Amino acid sequence: MSTVLYDSRDPRCKSPFGAIPTDEVATFRVFLPLLYQLRDPCLVVYKADRWEQPERIPMAFESSDGVRARYACIFYAPDPQLYFYRFSVQGVNGPLWIVRDQDGFGVLSPQEGAMWQLTVYDRGLSVPDFLHQGIYYQIFPDRFCASGAPKEGVPSGRWMHADWYELPNYRPDRDGQYTNSDYFGGDLEGIRQKLPYLKSLGVGTLYLNPIFEAHSNHRYNTADYLKVDPLLGSEEDLRRLCREAGELGIRVLLDGVFNHTGADSVYFNKNRRYGEHTGAYNDPQSPYRSWYQFTHYPDKYESWWGFLELPSLNEKDPSYTQFICGPQGVLKHWLDCGVSGWRLDVADELPDGFLDQLCASVRAYRPDAAIIGEVWEDASNKVSYGQRRRYLLGGQLDSVMNYPFRTAILNYIRYGDCSGFYNTVMGILENYPRPVWAGLMNCLSTHDVERAVTALAGEPTGQNDREWQGHNNTLSPQRYALGKQLLKLAAVLQYTLPGTPCLYYGDEAGLYGYKDPFNRSCYPWGREDGELVAFFQRLGQLRAGCPQLAGADFCMACCTPQVAAYTRDGGTYSLFVAVNRTDTPQPVSIPGDFEGAQALFGGLEGGQLPAYGAVVLSTL
Repeated sequence: MSTVLYDSRDPRCKSPFGAIPTDEVATFRVFLPLLYQLRDPCLVVYKADRWEQPERIPMAFESSDGVRARYACIFYAPDPQLYFYRFSVQGVNGPLWIVRDQDGFGVLSPQEGAMWQLTVYDRGLSVPDFLHQGIYYQIFPDRFCASGAPKEGVPSGRWMHADWYELPNYRPDRDGQYTNSDYFGGDLEGIRQKLPYLKSLGVGTLYLNPIFEAHSNHRYNTADYLKVDPLLGSEEDLRRLCREAGELGIRVLLDGVFNHTGADSVYFNKNRRYGEHTGAYNDPQSPYRSWYQFTHYPDKYESWWGFLELPSLNEKDPSYTQFICGPQGVLKHWLDCGVSGWRLDVADELPDGFLDQLCASVRAYRPDAAIIGEVWEDASNKVSYGQRRRYLLGGQLDSVMNYPFRTAILNYIRYGDCSGFYNTVMGILENYPRPVWAGLMNCLSTHDVERAVTALAGEPTGQNDREWQGHNNTLSPQRYALGKQLLKLAAVLQYTLPGTPCLYYGDEAGLYGYKDPFNRSCYPWGREDGELVAFFQRLGQLRAGCPQLAGADFCMACCTPQVAAYTRDGGTYSLFVAVNRTDTPQPVSIPGDFEGAQALFGGLEGGQLPAYGAVVLSTL
């Protein structure tokens, strides 16, 4: 601390740590070396994106130890708001700034430099408790488990794989198009049949990729928001799944794709599947016409990232908003069926007004339901389409998918990037409200990125195309063995860091693969890696035995290219977690409070972490 002017993560400099609720006072302190002859420090606070009128708060002298002088002030914010701040001081030769360096520490600068962030969130922000209990388990419905139950009313244009274990189609058709029209037959009944298995993993929340009728295997091109896709089953199948999952303490979240529909849908009906003169594309008088934005009717219209098969919706249109959020709308219909909330696809593209109304509607219909957003970056300061978002200030999202943690964990375990790991974890904890970060969906794999084993041990994807990915998709036995070791280490971090782990179906069974569609292979029933499944079951038991771990205090004890170690304080218990990402034993320093503590997971050998080893100690 002797050479540090300010450190936002040190309670001597800022208290309390991190984001604060409205009406809470934050105290700031700077430590000015007497040798520098600095005086008149001020805290300079800016409301996000309103840089022209900062608030300047003089800092009062508190004490001096003969080397440094300590100055302090308080800051109070009555409204939810994102702030940025730095400090001004007077130097011998004129004004100077204390600004944030790349590691987060305060340094002197003659220029207005980088700032720290302060998130002030609504004191009433409350997150459903179930997000902190158990783990998330993400399922791509067509690929998890096929019950074999007969299906009725299956739309045309689909074909089924005969072999459950073969790769999904990844080559274009004769027209050069990727149609995603191949299916394996996974369904809701198959998921229901596997509920005991999911319970054995410690699952508390099932997150299902889209289940509504749509004419692709990924179903992000919704055709009918009020109908379960016939290949997945019926509405009664969903009700039964939610009911029986609930009896095991498992909630179900659905994927809400509310930014766009399919062109081949009830609402747009470009291909006339739903009649000759219905839908916005074929009928200018259609009740859905105002949902879409045509620049030249009917052949030119706004679409998601230019994909014409995904026409964009106008979320500001009152009739569309009513259709989704109204008393007889989509949200209420499926909440009444027993689902416990929504994961919102491409949340960046949903306007604030729509998110406000969606949240208010869900809260009105089912106060304990959850809303989680797909946001790939730091969601606390996200700017999308030129607009600063307020997802986490209250009244919108309960939490988000935590891709920053994924990147940090994988880069640390594979490459030893300890700086990126430390700064990412601490940055999220500093910027997010505690209720939000406790419910973070901490993933290592999803349907949009490489499987974790491939990301850890395969050739990097880089800019290589599908053909290259398909040719290189298989891991050699040696590569798989290494990836499996590294996945275990990554999972220990995933399961013990703040937030809630999200297991992508099949990661625990040894599935690997590059990006879409290789990350969407079928769960290998009967061919699982049993050792890996047992490993994840033990991790699930660890979570179950440590209530409130999701939101427990975090303190990094060590972070080097070889070993990462930290503590979690859950009030009635504390954990010490350490992982060795190298192929040689590594020494680890055990905090005094954990001398003789019980090993909940892994262990030490002669006071060292074994090669690719991990340990979780508990003071329970």
